[in-house]
Amino acid sequence: MKLASTRLIVRDIKATVAFYELVTETAADWLAPFFAEIVTPGATLAIGAAETVALFKKGTAEPGANRSAILEFMVEDIDAEFSRLKDKADVVHEPKLLPWGNRTFQLRDTEGTLVSLFMPATEAARERFGGR
Repeated sequence: MKLASTRLIVRDIKATVAFYELVTETAADWLAPFFAEIVTPGATLAIGAAETVALFKKGTAEPGANRSAILEFMVEDIDAEFSRLKDKADVVHEPKLLPWGNRTFQLRDTEGTLVSLFMPATEAARERFGGR
């Protein structure tokens, strides 16, 4: 089995897609007016407008209701990314070293989802991510 993507259901798809295009520096693939994907080397982030929920089962997902997941993006230079994004997004916390060896900062996207950018900062963390 392969995890193919993570999908967010959002109220304002244009604003949310623009946010993730800014963060990832990757243009979205718009597969329909109410559905887009940000394809990165490690994973795909799918973004669907609230209207797409009815295609599955009405009421099964709700925009802006997530308070349990954190979308994480590994970067080469955490300080450069923080400098690039700090005035363009809602910063939750500035860069800091976490106990498991990642240096990270967090943002909230336009719908309130927590987004973490990180880089492995200790030898153990670098080994976990293949020496990157």
